[in-house]
Amino acid sequence: MDHSGHGMNMDLPPFTLERGLQFSPDAFFLIGCLLALGLYGYGVLRLRRRGDAWPVGRTVFFFIGVLSVALVMCTKLNDYGMVMFSVHMVQHMVISMLSPILVLLGAPVTLALRALPVAGRGRTGPRELLLMLLHSRYMRVITHPVFTIPMFIASLYALYFTPLFDFLMESKTGHIAMMVHFLAVGLVFFWPIMGVDPGPHRPGYVMRMLELFAGMPFHAFFGIALMMATTPMIDTYKNPPASLGIDALSDQSAAGGIAWAFSEIPSVLVLIALVFQWYRSEQRAARRSDRAEERNGDQELQAYNAYLASLQARGR
Repeated sequence: MDHSGHGMNMDLPPFTLERGLQFSPDAFFLIGCLLALGLYGYGVLRLRRRGDAWPVGRTVFFFIGVLSVALVMCTKLNDYGMVMFSVHMVQHMVISMLSPILVLLGAPVTLALRALPVAGRGRTGPRELLLMLLHSRYMRVITHPVFTIPMFIASLYALYFTPLFDFLMESKTGHIAMMVHFLAVGLVFFWPIMGVDPGPHRPGYVMRMLELFAGMPFHAFFGIALMMATTPMIDTYKNPPASLGIDALSDQSAAGGIAWAFSEIPSVLVLIALVFQWYRSEQRAARRSDRAEERNGDQELQAYNAYLASLQARGR
């Protein structure tokens, strides 16, 4: 396997965190991240200018989510990921399981729907096109668990345990396409589970938790399979450059450990978010009930008192 890194010098020194975090931008992801941050910031600014509030927490989550993509794709981590399976696995886990959760907590679809202007009567603008997409059959299919869970699992097994991974790693375009796929699969998998943005598939809280736990164990099994293997399983990483000073099998075992351990992180984050959302939902329902009772003038209590009075009158 040629470790030229698509034209870059891959005779890298031994990996350290300091070296891995050095700035080394990938143009595609750098432009994409800057564009996402710019559009989100512009949306928040539009709301503020017309006097509408937007939660600071959502902005913070979105920015951290986008920056986490930049962290693994616009630093030397991306260079090392071309020749070290363990570093690549960090990239994969972050961009498919951590970044999507943080981005979705930022509610970008809700922000777009609130910030985009409504087109005139009989006209179709960006907001109307977004609504059409959200209600389309295509979105109903790709956000349904029958699709998202198998796709989430296939992104591991069908990619790494077939020649497809090696084929994609042979070109810069293939590598970028693979990373975009990881991010997209993570977004459509966690979108209905998080339930922050509107979407065609909105299950209840218990069903969301079941969907979450249906996918997570397969990450653990995948990691264990890599850790238990007695030979390198991925051709791309069979012969690491001598300058790294690593053993391919040990690096593969480390990659498996990362995949196994990382499966717990999104589970905890999503569960915390779901419990908080559930609590907020119950609080809102209780407040609505209280307001309804106030509007009705405690009619139920009055009816009950009238019933007791009628019983008392009959007993006389």
